Amino acid sequence: MTHNLRVAVVGGGSFGTALTSIIAGNGYPVQLWVRDPELASAINRDHTNPRYLPQLTLPEQVQASTDLGRVVSSAELIFLAIPSKGFATVLEQAQPYLTPDHRLVSTTKGFEEQGFQLMSQVMQAHAPTQHIGVLSGPNLASELAQQQLTATVIASADPVTRRQVQEVLSNHYLRVYANTDMYGVELGGALKNIYAIAAGMAAAMGMGENTKSMLMTRALAEMSRFAVSLGANPLTFLGLAGVGDLIVTCSSPLSRNFRVGQALGQGQTLEQIVASLGQVAEGVNTIKLVKAKADEMGIYMPLVQALYLVLFAGYKPTEVAKSMMDREQSTDVEFVLPRCE
Repeated sequence: MTHNLRVAVVGGGSFGTALTSIIAGNGYPVQLWVRDPELASAINRDHTNPRYLPQLTLPEQVQASTDLGRVVSSAELIFLAIPSKGFATVLEQAQPYLTPDHRLVSTTKGFEEQGFQLMSQVMQAHAPTQHIGVLSGPNLASELAQQQLTATVIASADPVTRRQVQEVLSNHYLRVYANTDMYGVELGGALKNIYAIAAGMAAAMGMGENTKSMLMTRALAEMSRFAVSLGANPLTFLGLAGVGDLIVTCSSPLSRNFRVGQALGQGQTLEQIVASLGQVAEGVNTIKLVKAKADEMGIYMPLVQALYLVLFAGYKPTEVAKSMMDREQSTDVEFVLPRCE
């Protein structure tokens, strides 16, 4: 069955490729923008993305292109699957082709370093449309490609954007839930990368299930404390974009951030880890940005402070773990009792 709504996915990484496959499989005409002409040719010729998710066969109607203007201007609903570092630049390049009627949805989990902006704020600043949303949740691209049962969240103040995203993505293995709290959903997706590094570190140090449970629970408290200070709804963190995404990222070696933590726990330096992975995991930059913001706003974030010391001040993970256990004990559930620091 073919539908009339025209869709574009900007960004041909793992998640953008998985999204494109889902949208085309649901019968919607979709174009995929990639930077590299050779990659575009390979996708159109072989119906696979040889660089990302090469095991996934894309529907034949998927068309890849390096012409950003053509891809954007021919679509009504646009998913932006660009790493946070290049998000604003690509959006600025697309700006001349965007109209007030376009619907933009970010799938990016991170912050724009200048001004500590979320991707929704970048879209609000650079796009002429007010029809914007964010997509986040426990969504490992490799498992989406395998059609593992998955759920995600579309957050937008615009009901039409929420409905369209649910229509183009929902199928027999992907459920799409709605939310109006864009900042909360985005903050959950960005902040959990920090704690995935901590979880990987704990796993490499041989810590048990009690430790992992404590780490994830305190991470959730810390995430929600920070996010509420920035205007998010604390209840968002009880959903897929909060605790759901935190669990999958802190539990899976498929997560790049988890692997960074494992390497740190094994004694590797950040420089060695970057050389091994070929790129910096999103959580590493997020730690620096969030620590600076938390210091500026006076928000209590002991896990962020500890990870900063390990990554950027030369402290050993064992030293930091001991110092955290020696801290004064405080309240359990955030917002129920006043914080005793």
